[in-house]
Amino acid sequence: MMVMNDHETSIVLIGFMGTGKSTVGQQLAQHLGYEFIDLDAEIVSRQGRTIPELFAQDGEAYFRLQENRILTDLLQHKTRLVIATGGGAVLDDNNCKTMLHNGFVVALTAQLDTIVARVQGDTNRPLLQGDVTERVHALMEARLGRYDFAHCTVETDYLAVEPIIAAIMSAYAKHSLR
Repeated sequence: MMVMNDHETSIVLIGFMGTGKSTVGQQLAQHLGYEFIDLDAEIVSRQGRTIPELFAQDGEAYFRLQENRILTDLLQHKTRLVIATGGGAVLDDNNCKTMLHNGFVVALTAQLDTIVARVQGDTNRPLLQGDVTERVHALMEARLGRYDFAHCTVETDYLAVEPIIAAIMSAYAKHSLR
């Protein structure tokens, strides 16, 4: 286990769906000896319903409220976390402020074709109903610039998990020295 700094800042992974947040997050947490939390899975666990059920029964606004509440709770009351957020967590400015104030924020990015290939056939994504390529393109356009507040950005298109983790660790170490 590597201790990066005195306060052991949590790492928050943001990015569009399919950029590798959960996959990278699990291995990064293991590498650091931190606890891994997939924010969407945490919401499902605390709510006792799937994300499609939450969207269908209570709407996206309710889901986003739960996302904000749980993210804030985790970041304000725990350290040594690697949190993989849902792609839309950045739509709430309060979430962005909470992440920046309480963690080291890493944006994972990928090109449209990469994302479509990774998320096609995933029935747990209520925002992708209909033509997946069209929906991903529209959502990416709508969220353009929303991930730009991160402390660092790593492109995941052509990288295996290990080089992505190495890039994050390098940026995290430099940030911790400030």
